[in-house]
Amino acid sequence: MTASNSHRIVFTPSGLDGVVENGTTVLDAARKLGADIDSVCGGRGICGRCQITPSFGSFSKWGIEAVESSLSERSEGEIKYKGKRALVEGNRLGCMAKVCGDMVIDVPAMSQVHRQIVRKDLDLGVIVIDPTFSLFYVAVTPSELGDDVTASQIIRDAVAQQHGLSRPTISNKALSQVNRAIDKGDGGATIAIKRSDIKGVAGNIVAAWPGFVETTFGIAIDIGSTTVAGHLIDLTTGEVMSSSGVMNPQIRFGEDLMSRVSYVMMNKGGEKELTTVIRNAINDLVHDLADKADITTDKILEVVMVGNPIMHHILLGIDPTPLGAAPFVLATSEATTGAAVELDIHLPNASFYVGPCIAGHVGADTAAAILSEGPHRGSSMQLLIDVGTNAEIVLGDTTRQFAASSPTGPAFEGAQLSCGQRATAGAIEKVRIDPVTLEPRFRAIGIDMWSDEPGFSEAVQDTPVTGVCGSGIIEVIAEMYLAGIISQDGVVQGSLVDKTPRVVADERTFSYLLYENGDTKLFITQNDIRAIQLAKAALRAGIDLLVEHAGSPEVHDIRLAGAFGAHIDPTYAMV
Repeated sequence: MTASNSHRIVFTPSGLDGVVENGTTVLDAARKLGADIDSVCGGRGICGRCQITPSFGSFSKWGIEAVESSLSERSEGEIKYKGKRALVEGNRLGCMAKVCGDMVIDVPAMSQVHRQIVRKDLDLGVIVIDPTFSLFYVAVTPSELGDDVTASQIIRDAVAQQHGLSRPTISNKALSQVNRAIDKGDGGATIAIKRSDIKGVAGNIVAAWPGFVETTFGIAIDIGSTTVAGHLIDLTTGEVMSSSGVMNPQIRFGEDLMSRVSYVMMNKGGEKELTTVIRNAINDLVHDLADKADITTDKILEVVMVGNPIMHHILLGIDPTPLGAAPFVLATSEATTGAAVELDIHLPNASFYVGPCIAGHVGADTAAAILSEGPHRGSSMQLLIDVGTNAEIVLGDTTRQFAASSPTGPAFEGAQLSCGQRATAGAIEKVRIDPVTLEPRFRAIGIDMWSDEPGFSEAVQDTPVTGVCGSGIIEVIAEMYLAGIISQDGVVQGSLVDKTPRVVADERTFSYLLYENGDTKLFITQNDIRAIQLAKAALRAGIDLLVEHAGSPEVHDIRLAGAFGAHIDPTYAMV
């Protein structure tokens, strides 16, 4: 037993444990120890996603004797809790239950923040390969006793003489590498020079390696509210060497942007917590990209990062709270550069570039989307939509561009829905409904077959179907409309109750039973449909506003971007 003002807490199934102060909420304890517990509402006791199961008794493995008084009594908020996700008998709300003694806490699967299966592919299109960095191999010999010359002089003179360049400057980091590059290079060394932005000014040596190095790499990262996606690029050829993605761990502080800003407002040091976890996630992503491509991180020379303004500010360690209310003042809208280590990114030779923001809630990710899709390069109007928790919309052509942000909310990401979840294994992503029998069939992430195919029942034993992700929600609602289960205004047709067991009464409304297996039942409720209608309405309002502002031009080119947008079937998006 620890001292009375602090207690030991163990989280299962992760096995993470540590000591926290008396009165610490279980959710805060989990954050401190790195045990990810979901929290859509940012710890306000609204969403019910932080449910935990306290374990009482003697745990010899950890030397803990957990008694009921080790947790605070149920607060009024817990007793009166009536969130969408029912409080399971025996569970507590992690954001309200406080640690009063040594405890063992089980985090049930429904409350765990799972690693996402992220499938953000990259289509570079036609681009000009013009890297900021260039590699030069030079023949060098180690200095001998009596030579009045430094290693940096040898390197700088060699590249100037052998490659006809102006004598470059050298960075402090490269100074620590030149001796080894010369001594271990067997007569040769490779240096990386970053060209100057000023015409006529020599470049700067940023790295040096022994022997011959064929290529260096750069990383492009999109920091989304839900997904952090990255691509490792060969700076010489432009080839994509590897791609990967991780879930944004800030989700445990709040699923939408305003919840995270609210967390910073209400918790001293909250901005540092959010900055730390996103930088850690970027490091995980960087190492995963390097491992997949089988390269060492010292060969990565540049990392370019974009995100919405709040992600942008948090990454740079800037307080995001001014963006939480009008007039949404940015600390800076300009691009930011520096050494990657300044942002705690484990890339010893890399510089970082964080793209410029456009306005208060239109960020560098939108600027990158414009650069990629090029509405400014076409003679006809293009509508570009980055679909996500906070949708960004761009309308423009060669003469003018307009941009807006639309707070669609997390419904498109699977949140705020009775059976919604993120795009993890077991999430239904594709749905078809027979218009005659009204029976559904579907595909789930991690199961390579449709639900009506042989072997599906066995497959769900290894990968249980647990919910519906964003693309699945779009498809199932569209299919319900096409099959006549819901009306044009989105009402589930109660008249079908006597015709199919799939349509069931749900208090004053009706729901559609999409999947049933034992205790698991996934319904598409009337409230789910309304949540999607609300999200689509917010998106449509932003689109209509831009079109009206632009003088109501005809638009024939519509492009969807983002992790979610990239997986929407256009056929169902138009229903």
